[in-house]
Amino acid sequence: MSTGPSLSRRSSLADYISAIPRPRLASLRSRKSTASIRVDPYTPYAVYQQKMFPAILRDAEATKILLEAILDTPGGRRSVSRLARTCKAFKEPALNVLWRDLDSLTPLLGLFPSTILRRARRPGLGLVRFLSLSGPEVPLLTSAPIPPLVPTYGAQTKAPEKQDWARVLAYGERVRSVSYVESSGNIHPSILPLLDEHKPVAHLLPNLTSLTWKAESVASLERSRMFLGPRVQAVTLEVGTRSAKLNEILEEIAGHRGLTAFSFTLHTNLPDDFTETFAQNAALEKVALTAPGALAPKIGKWAATLPELKTFAVDLSARTTTAVEGFFEDISPGSGYSTPSSVGGTDSGVFSGSEVDFSEARKAAVRLTRDGPRRGAFAKLSNLTLTGDAANLATFLKHLTSPLVQLDLVMEDPPAALDWHEVCTVICDHFSDTLQSLRINATSASRFGELVRATSRGGDLPMRELPLSYLSALPHLWRLEIDLPESVIFRERDIAHIARICPNIEILRLCPAARFPPTGPAPPLTLEHIVPLTRDCRRLHTLGVVVHAAELENDDVYGTRTVCSRSLLRLHVGHSWVRNPLQSAVLISHIAPYLDTLKYFNEKNRAGIVEANAVAWQRVAEFLPHIQHIRLAERKLQPPPAPYVPPPKADKSVDATVSTSEAGVSAVPEVAEFAVQAEPELVDFGVQIEPETAEVSINATPVFVEVEVMAVPEFCEQSIDAVPETEEKGTEPMSVTLSDTASESSDEGGRPENTMPAISMFIPSVAHGVANITYRVVRFYTAPIRFMFSFMPSMPLSLSRLSLNHMPASDYELKYANGQDKRAIADSEPASPSMHYMNGTAHATTDAISPVCQ
Repeated sequence: MSTGPSLSRRSSLADYISAIPRPRLASLRSRKSTASIRVDPYTPYAVYQQKMFPAILRDAEATKILLEAILDTPGGRRSVSRLARTCKAFKEPALNVLWRDLDSLTPLLGLFPSTILRRARRPGLGLVRFLSLSGPEVPLLTSAPIPPLVPTYGAQTKAPEKQDWARVLAYGERVRSVSYVESSGNIHPSILPLLDEHKPVAHLLPNLTSLTWKAESVASLERSRMFLGPRVQAVTLEVGTRSAKLNEILEEIAGHRGLTAFSFTLHTNLPDDFTETFAQNAALEKVALTAPGALAPKIGKWAATLPELKTFAVDLSARTTTAVEGFFEDISPGSGYSTPSSVGGTDSGVFSGSEVDFSEARKAAVRLTRDGPRRGAFAKLSNLTLTGDAANLATFLKHLTSPLVQLDLVMEDPPAALDWHEVCTVICDHFSDTLQSLRINATSASRFGELVRATSRGGDLPMRELPLSYLSALPHLWRLEIDLPESVIFRERDIAHIARICPNIEILRLCPAARFPPTGPAPPLTLEHIVPLTRDCRRLHTLGVVVHAAELENDDVYGTRTVCSRSLLRLHVGHSWVRNPLQSAVLISHIAPYLDTLKYFNEKNRAGIVEANAVAWQRVAEFLPHIQHIRLAERKLQPPPAPYVPPPKADKSVDATVSTSEAGVSAVPEVAEFAVQAEPELVDFGVQIEPETAEVSINATPVFVEVEVMAVPEFCEQSIDAVPETEEKGTEPMSVTLSDTASESSDEGGRPENTMPAISMFIPSVAHGVANITYRVVRFYTAPIRFMFSFMPSMPLSLSRLSLNHMPASDYELKYANGQDKRAIADSEPASPSMHYMNGTAHATTDAISPVCQ
């Protein structure tokens, strides 16, 4: 039995054809046998390559442009892939074009072997899991039959091996741009961690220059690092929630010094050190910020300092006009714009917290004086994209003097009439000399109403007029596109005004997707109203507008060929109304005889259409080519215009002799003396300097505090043995006789020798001490009374001493007595300190005995 052909390699068509034997015909000159002649069927590939290179592939850049043009056509990607599989000369250039831009990671995952993919045709589902065979447990020593094993998938995913990465790395070198959107769900969450863990190289796409990463979770945001190669120049980062790793990823992105484009979208506030992180990226040319805090003054200053900034996008939604003006506060330090005295500044000086808010007055002053930052900020800015309401858009545009070439406005619809007027005025005043493209779209919040209207129960949105007469001359404008859900009504005067102010317009789209309900009024524009565009705008090649193709009011439009446009090739009428298809086709063939594409909505490409209008426009599209052919043929049959005959000429001689004459002129200058009295004006200026004084009263009333002190003296008893020493002696009794003579002698101060001592001398000393103590206690407690009596006129001390001559004068009496009393006390003292004699009786003195307690 013969073996079948091997399936490891498929034979190409070229190999199959080359394997067919080619019989060689015998030469006419010789009829010899050709059995020994063998013809080699192989033809070198270099022969084909030499034949094709001079014709097509001589210039690599031209080949690239050709393939890119094919790629942009409908079904172009399939055509380029077929071209790469057909010709080897086109293989490398075609593969480079096909793999240059990827809108998902799915094509890269499809390069893994199908044996490790869960589904080969849907590689985004992930890799296969380990297959294990398991069955119920059976005892070893048993005669029961062993049940079959059941295949089950384990929880661990099979990781790709080294040889599985070969095609991924080979085609990854061709990728220049890749996008990842987590919310799309086309990539399983387990794939990115697996690739990051088992990747054989640091960066899977080493030649990547543009990365778009939209992550909703922290884990997906962390996986973006494996695509941040060394050649990345443009990064679009959209983060749903702020995480701690966000600052590290921003620092890694800012580490690419060749970064030229950065777009950052964050639903929370910008990091505080955002400007410091990107302070060294001076090569940035495109910056887009959509996050709360994007209008901070430091963000505006950082953006204005970028020397190569050409494209800038910022979100002004849900912001006040004052916040928009604050974006320009720190752009030109030292210019006076941020000082308290500036009209446009927001700082009112010291103690501004307690002052009245003058923000509205400042905004009005800004409109009048055009006070703004110094000319020169955003010097190279050419493309600008703004999102927000019309008032904020006008406020932002007022501060710019850049040479804008393209302006994209995403505004809330419908705008206020005054705000729309202001936007148009600012655009034409500031950018009329440079503006080439103007596109106006609606925000996502404004589109929500259109989405509701598309449902069966949504109803019809109200339609409003958007006047274009506010625009002034825009001589360089070649693109004007307006796409709003509610402001869709345009008048004939608007079309005529656009044709007059924009003579070089090439693309004009005025809400071509607007739908007028059948029960409401018809579109105000007709086919006849677009005649000014075909007459005055000789470069117009694309027109999109909703019209009402009604009956013509008159046939004057057919009487001249000046309304015929040689350049109009594409006409988009959308949900336009039509009554007479044949008449509409005839009129279109007259104003646009070279029209190539007529686009309208039908039931296949748009919901909510009116079937009668769609069928009528289909008939117009069928009639139009034939009528155009007849019209162009008739114009060829017309006699050619009369040749230009120049006016007759004749030779004529003219006497051109110059007549001269001599004349003298007195050139004596006139001199005049002029004196100016320069006397300075003196002004007396006086300044009255009056110090500020303040009266302060102080309560100096002393504070009295009553304090009671209990002053009870402490007493102690001490006994002293005061018994004098005695001796026993024998005496003779003798009688004592007191006579008058003795009394008289006692008064004179003498005492007879035989006189006996007084009886008081023999009183016991203890009793005398107690009496002395009692006396001193009485004197102590009566001291305050005596102190009060001391302020009274003093009595003669001699009288007082008469009653108290039995006691000696105290220290207190000696201290407070005057000089006379002291002499009286001294005179009254007895001569002997030990004895006093009163009335002839002798008393023993106690002064010599010191008191026990004082």
